[in-house]
Amino acid sequence: MVYDISAVFEDETVERVIHILSRQSVSGIPVVDDNMKVVGFISENDIIKAAVPSYFMLLQSASFIPDTNQLIKNLSRIKDKPISDVMSKPPITVNEDDPLITAADLLIRHGLKTLPVIDRNSQLVGIIRRIDVLRGVFEGKEEL
Repeated sequence: MVYDISAVFEDETVERVIHILSRQSVSGIPVVDDNMKVVGFISENDIIKAAVPSYFMLLQSASFIPDTNQLIKNLSRIKDKPISDVMSKPPITVNEDDPLITAADLLIRHGLKTLPVIDRNSQLVGIIRRIDVLRGVFEGKEEL
């Protein structure tokens, strides 16, 4: 598990989150409220889904987008929206005292790269990535 993490608040803009994800070279980040409780998760995929026509996700191919101007126009349209409008919610999380296999199961079953790790009060304490699970398995760990 990674303890030194970043999170964004629900009212952060889409444009700002894109800059944060890019600067930190991560594909997603937990969304928290003022009490640091995890209320969602925002990923590149969530932003792309919000910016491209709905048929794109059905077809799973960018070749069906008529032109890149449409993508640019749609990104411009949502850039100032609060991230709460496009984040995944409710968040899929794992508890800090869950076994490693629980995190692995959630990551695989939901096709995720990262999971927020929460405490008993649903407050963010870290994240666990797919590579953390793999490293944990090789190190013989059973807990997060």
